[in-house]
Amino acid sequence: MRRADPEGDDRLSQWASARRGAFFLEPEPSVLPSLGAVSEWVLAAEYKPAAKDEFFRAADYQLVAAAHAAGCTVVSLEVPQGTKKRVKIPDVCVGMGVKQTQLWTMLSRDRAKFVRA
Repeated sequence: MRRADPEGDDRLSQWASARRGAFFLEPEPSVLPSLGAVSEWVLAAEYKPAAKDEFFRAADYQLVAAAHAAGCTVVSLEVPQGTKKRVKIPDVCVGMGVKQTQLWTMLSRDRAKFVRA
């Protein structure tokens, strides 16, 4: 999923542009119907046009669609807001029937341990 602006002149954009073909993957064909379904859901929701544009430009759109297609759970730091000013991952997941959880909930549930080596 490509997030850096390939037309930008900052270091991240230059780095990403140099690795475009080998580093960034195009969506699997099995994800294409889910991209359409997520798109339809977001467009039909009552978000502000700028919020929809931002969501479609970010990796969030492809992340939710990939999880929808594969039946996976999305893990993020976002919390549902119910605001119309920003499309949030948890809100789209709920609307699309995609399982989602917060990072800290997952780490706690799975009893993650971080050991300093």
